[in-house]
Amino acid sequence: MIINWFPGHMTKSLREIEESIKLVDAVVYVLDARAPLSCINPAFEKIISGKPVVYALNKADTVPEGDLPAWIDKLSVGNNIAVKLNSTASNAAGVISDRLKVLCSNKIERKRSKGIRAVVRAMIIGVPNSGKSTLINNLCGKAKTVTGNKAGVTRGQQWVKVSEYLEVLDTPGTLYPKLDNQTVALNLAFIGSVRDEVVDTYELSLELIKRLTETGDGIEYRYGFSPCGSAVDDLGEIARRRGFMLKGGQPDLERASHAVIDDFRKGRMGKIILEKAL
Repeated sequence: MIINWFPGHMTKSLREIEESIKLVDAVVYVLDARAPLSCINPAFEKIISGKPVVYALNKADTVPEGDLPAWIDKLSVGNNIAVKLNSTASNAAGVISDRLKVLCSNKIERKRSKGIRAVVRAMIIGVPNSGKSTLINNLCGKAKTVTGNKAGVTRGQQWVKVSEYLEVLDTPGTLYPKLDNQTVALNLAFIGSVRDEVVDTYELSLELIKRLTETGDGIEYRYGFSPCGSAVDDLGEIARRRGFMLKGGQPDLERASHAVIDDFRKGRMGKIILEKAL
C-alpha cells in the first residue's frame, strides 16, 4: 500500500506560514507523542529556522511514560524546549505559556525596561490531527477554534488572544509535500494525520496489526489473544471476538479493520508508542 496525500490547501498553508513567520516571536510545534519523528515535517524546517521552538509532545497520556524523557532530551537542544502534554486535560497547556515566556525572556525584559507591556506572539504548527486547535482551546480555557478527531479540520490561519501577554496563530495541519518514506506515511495514517478517505482501511489495519505484533503491544491487551503472525488471520480472530460476523459464519473483516484503527487511535489498546528516541 502506497500512501501519499497533499491536497491543494496544504500548498497554500505552507505559503501562508512562510509569510507569517516574521510576525511571531516563537513557534509551538505540536507532535503526536505516539510518532514524534514522523510528525516533524521537513517542509517546516527552513521556514521556522532561527525561531525558538516549544515542542509539545501532545497526547502524552497515550504512550508509556517511560518513553517520553528520551524524546524530551532529544528535542530540547539549542534554543528549543520540549514538553509532554495532554491538551484534553484541564489547564494542561499552561506549561506552553511558561516555556514561551522563558524562550522570549529577552523581548519581555527589553519591553519592561521601557515601561511597555510585552505581548509574546507564537505560531502553532503541526501535521493534521496532532491536536493544535485543542491545545489552543486549552490555553484559553474555552473553545476558540474548531476541533475535530480527523485530518483537515482547520483550513485557514486564525489569530487567538490567549491573554494580555500572549497571542497565538493557529495554522492548518500540513503534511510533507511528498511522503517518500512509507514507514513515516504509515505512522501518520495510523494516528489519523492522513485523511481516512484516501487510505484503504483494510490494508491499513493489516499493517497496524503487523506493527503491533512486532512490538508485542496492543492486540492481546485489547482482544485477549496472542497474534499468530498472520495479520489476515489475526483480523479474522478480532472480528470473531468482537462479534463482527457475516451471514454464513464468515468474519466481517471490513468492520473489524475499522474497529482496529479506531481502537488504536482512541487508546483502547493500552499505551503504545510507534517511535522511540534513539
